[in-house]
Amino acid sequence: MKLFSTAPLSQIAPTPVPTPHAAAGLRVANLPVPPAQVRLLPIQRLAAQGRWRVEAMRALSEPVLMWFTRGQGRITLGGVTRGYGTHNAVFIPAGVMHGFELGAQTHGTALYFGTGCDLTLPHAIQHLRIRETGPQTELSGILENIQRELESRRPGADRAARHHLGLLGVWLERQVEAAAGETKRVPAARRLAARYAALLEREFRSGRGVADLAAELGVTPTHLSRVCRESCGRSALALLQDRRLYEARRMLAETRAPVKHIATQLGFASPAYFTRAFHARTGKTPTAFRNGA
Repeated sequence: MKLFSTAPLSQIAPTPVPTPHAAAGLRVANLPVPPAQVRLLPIQRLAAQGRWRVEAMRALSEPVLMWFTRGQGRITLGGVTRGYGTHNAVFIPAGVMHGFELGAQTHGTALYFGTGCDLTLPHAIQHLRIRETGPQTELSGILENIQRELESRRPGADRAARHHLGLLGVWLERQVEAAAGETKRVPAARRLAARYAALLEREFRSGRGVADLAAELGVTPTHLSRVCRESCGRSALALLQDRRLYEARRMLAETRAPVKHIATQLGFASPAYFTRAFHARTGKTPTAFRNGA
């Protein structure tokens, strides 16, 4: 399947505030989707400019659907790590922190819905294990049809692409409903990890530390770190550092902002401290990373 690509995700404007939808668990955003913002990419290509782009914790300003057709690994969604495998569909709403392992045998398609999406989509993370051949074939066919219309110059191609995107929304709604009966009560530890991930995504630029964030959540830093290790295999501090340094790498690679400005924007105490932390994580200074990006 020939695939479509466009500008880096970070160059897209923030997602507008959504409005509630009548159906439980769904939402409709305020503005239409410009077809040029809808992109399909091979999952392997997501790491073309560095594996950190998929493995480090980050959040996007638009919803994304990942359809894994081969391979397996671990994916962290909202502070909780779980395994993914063949024929798994993972829907990630805008603003949800996530990262995943990308193995040599991992294949599939990522569909980015664009900002201002007017589709009826789930408001929460969905990890769907599609076991039946019918729904697997249906999803693959819908994605192929969307791609064909995005690349087409025929009259009405934009409108046709929107209709196929609408069918994708219906497919998701039906699969979420089918999986609802299998949903188990979420343990308290996972609920706390998810709350921390959401708070971290809002506050990672503020310079606040784990102790501050734990206090806001009403728990001790020790308990928060224990819960994070249990839920995703990383401490609360490691998640915070990973998210901040992902943003640092993105800014270094995609902007010409001075290093000292990036350090200030991300809440580091000083440019020197930022440089030490960045080098410890990546093995390069910020300037060296930028020159090689």
